[in-house]
Amino acid sequence: MTVPKIRLRDVHKRFGNKVVLDGVDLDVMPGESVVIIGGSGSGKSVTLKCILGLLTPDSGEIEVDGESVVGIGAQERERINGRIGMLFQSAALFDSLTVWENVAFGLVEGKGLARGAARPVAMEKLAQVGLAPEIGMMWPSDLSGGMRKRVGLARAIATDPEIIFFDEPTTGIDPIMGDIINELIAKCTREIGATALTITHDMASARKISDRIAMLYKGKIVWAGPTGEIDDADNPVVQQFIQGLAEGPIEMEVRRL
Repeated sequence: MTVPKIRLRDVHKRFGNKVVLDGVDLDVMPGESVVIIGGSGSGKSVTLKCILGLLTPDSGEIEVDGESVVGIGAQERERINGRIGMLFQSAALFDSLTVWENVAFGLVEGKGLARGAARPVAMEKLAQVGLAPEIGMMWPSDLSGGMRKRVGLARAIATDPEIIFFDEPTTGIDPIMGDIINELIAKCTREIGATALTITHDMASARKISDRIAMLYKGKIVWAGPTGEIDDADNPVVQQFIQGLAEGPIEMEVRRL
C-alpha cells in the first residue's frame, strides 16, 4: 500500500474561542496535485502552517512520508522542511537581493551550495519559468506582479523539492497572467516530479493545476474527489462555492450585519 506523501487525521486548531480546524482529514499521494478550496477564513492557510510546523495543532496527526511531524524538534523540522518548496501568496521576495540571489536563496542558505555553483542553477530555473537571463540581475522592485510570481515559482522549484506548497498562486494578478502562472505551475511540478498542495479560492486555478480538489468549510473537509467530478458533487456547499452564488448554505459575514 502506498504511503501518502502528506497525511492529516482529525486535525484541530483554535485561536481563543474561534475554532478554525475542526477535525481535518486529508491524504495527498506521491506525485499528486491536490488543491484545497474554501472561502476567506476557512482555515486553508492554517492547514498549511500546521503541516510546515509554523503552527502546532491542538490535536490530531500530521505525517510526511509516514513520519509524524507534530511537535518534532527544530533539527527534525528543518530536515522535513528541506524537502518542501513554497510559493508564497505575495511571492515574498527579498528586496535586498537580486532576482537570481532570491531564486538561489534556498540552495545557498538551506543546502550550503556556494554562490558560484548556485547561480547557474538559479538562471536555469528562471528560464524554466520563462524569464530571460537579464532578469536575474534585476531587483524585485523592478518587476511586475506577474514577474514576481514567476520568480517566486523559480525559487520554489530551485532545490527540486519533493513537495511544493502554493499559497493563493494567482492572487493579485490579472486573469491572463493567472492562466500563465497556472500553466507554469502544472509544467514545473510535472517536470520535477513533485507532490503539490495548493490553497486557493480561484476555481479556474484549482481546475487547471489539480488532480483532486478538497473543499474546506467550517473546519472540515466536506468534499474531496477527482477534479473532473466536482461539478457533479452532491453537496450544496460545494455547488454554491464553485458557482460563486450569493445564496446558499455559506453565509457571508456582510449579510449578517
